[in-house]
Amino acid sequence: MMPVGIEAMNVFAGTSYVDVGKLAVHRGLDTARFENLLMKEKTVALPNEDPVTFGVNAAKPIIDALSEEERDRIELVITATESAFDFGKSMSTYFHSLLGLGRNCRLMEIKVACYSGVAALQTAVNFVLSQTSPGAKALVIATDLTRFMVAEGGDALSEDWSFAEPSGGAGAVAMLVGENPKVFQIDVGASGYYGHEVMDTCRPLPDSEAGNAELSLLSYLDCCENAFLEYQRRVGDVDFVDTFGYLAFHTPFGGMVKGAHRNLMRKMNKARPAAIEEDFTRRMGPGLTYCRRVGNVMGATTMLALASTIDNADLSGGAQRVGCFSYGSGCCSEFFSGVVRPESQAQLRRMGIAASLDDRYELDMAQYDLLLKNNDAVRFGTRNVELAGSTVPEARSALGRERLFLKRINEFHREYEWVS
Repeated sequence: MMPVGIEAMNVFAGTSYVDVGKLAVHRGLDTARFENLLMKEKTVALPNEDPVTFGVNAAKPIIDALSEEERDRIELVITATESAFDFGKSMSTYFHSLLGLGRNCRLMEIKVACYSGVAALQTAVNFVLSQTSPGAKALVIATDLTRFMVAEGGDALSEDWSFAEPSGGAGAVAMLVGENPKVFQIDVGASGYYGHEVMDTCRPLPDSEAGNAELSLLSYLDCCENAFLEYQRRVGDVDFVDTFGYLAFHTPFGGMVKGAHRNLMRKMNKARPAAIEEDFTRRMGPGLTYCRRVGNVMGATTMLALASTIDNADLSGGAQRVGCFSYGSGCCSEFFSGVVRPESQAQLRRMGIAASLDDRYELDMAQYDLLLKNNDAVRFGTRNVELAGSTVPEARSALGRERLFLKRINEFHREYEWVS
């Protein structure tokens, strides 16, 4: 079977962040409980950043590196998100236009909560495998953001809201999928998927979440175990420890991933606590590196963990198989795998993801609280608004290179500008 997978990949995690340790102190959170989140920083979306700006800024370096002929072979653009701002028009139309892609192209959007990025990747992989258009490529952009808001006239935050706040991030992962998978080669057919209806976390209103945090944790653990068992059944001779050199899991926060890993190590390998801790640090630590600095970006998070794994793993010994797990509330999940090589790391590191995270502007708590109070400027359904500047002008030039920002919304149509 021909090779297929990710030819190029990039992460964009915004221009601003907060130190979640400082945020915990600012909110007066129980520090012992907070430590279980295993979070360090979280990206904060400015009013003039939205899912389109995040996605374009992630994808543009990939597209700019292609020849005109290669760009014209992109025949499918898929947006994966739960942060869309229109019930009909797909954000992929904005990506297609702003990235200057050819007109002979399918444009679509996928919503499956946090599973959407992997759903889009697998759709793209199967499009390439179908060979209905030999040599064609697909562009997948998983993009999501969290905008917390403070009620008018006060700073009141519920306890549940306060503990969700440190882990809610923003960002995008762009992937070019084709027959030359220099970054991540999919193990074709090696996947176990598992889903059922559960009311754990949902977005019944455009600008807010609802749900049951405890049920969400239990559903994540259940799906992780059963998706892996289905993967094992389909593939055959699979051992949770020996088959995978590294693991990249959907990361709402690091503590949830640690719980899922501990559950599988106990049940599949009868591992003792010391062995579980060592394995977690060695095989999952690289994938958590960026997730701990960005926060939960919903549909993009599994792919963020994969990018983090590739960038931070020790690949000096040669190719490694990565076991990946994606979970989307509601719910659908999948355990799948692929192979990365030293050249995968070299290819991805050209994107400078770690340096971009380092260059973000750190918001102080006063700036951050002001952003929360002004987040209703771009609520779902906004018809007209001007966003010529930013409430934090220092962030616009923080990364030292040209980036896309939202300029205005004019009769629901979003208009963007490039800012150096």
